[in-house]
Amino acid sequence: MILEQLRLGPLLNFTYLVADREGGDAVVIDPSYGLEPLFEAIDARSVKVRYVLNTHRHQDHCAGNAEVVERTGAKIAAHRNVPFRTDLALDEGSVVEAGRLRFEVVYTPGHTPDSVLYVFSGHVATGDTLFVGECGRTDLPGGDPSQMYDSLLGRVVRLDDALVVLPGHDYGVTPTSTIGREKEENYTLQPRTREEFLRFLAE
Repeated sequence: MILEQLRLGPLLNFTYLVADREGGDAVVIDPSYGLEPLFEAIDARSVKVRYVLNTHRHQDHCAGNAEVVERTGAKIAAHRNVPFRTDLALDEGSVVEAGRLRFEVVYTPGHTPDSVLYVFSGHVATGDTLFVGECGRTDLPGGDPSQMYDSLLGRVVRLDDALVVLPGHDYGVTPTSTIGREKEENYTLQPRTREEFLRFLAE
């Protein structure tokens, strides 16, 4: 597998290129702003981008959708609740396949009503649900602290500890982590009741 983590745009976004092999099938996760490094990587690897996978609706994670589609012919896949056009509407348990790659969708509302994770080949792309050492905001339009509690402490903590966390922004002390490390070190994943979590976020 080929995995390229590209830090793009003014908000320290991570865009990912994932391919099954050199010259093989690929996906782009969360195309942000300033995509020339992405297209250089696509050309250098001679890969065929089959899908754009969006983790959620925010502009800094889908600004490059149209450009990737125009340049590669890829189809757009995102949760069914996103407010933009998709070719493949996803939900909890959906699977997207590109060549030998298989991406399983975990629905994690809270940051937005359409936030998802993509689990694949020992990795999990977490978008703005989970950062290294932090979680996404819930005070933006569409955010829901109670749903974030369910997503983090009901879904994320149950993922395989060995999964490599691929966050949506370069906000942490390292660009990647693991679920196991985040469960130990990320203060937003520590055991709390719903009421304690809501008070914690409000503070």
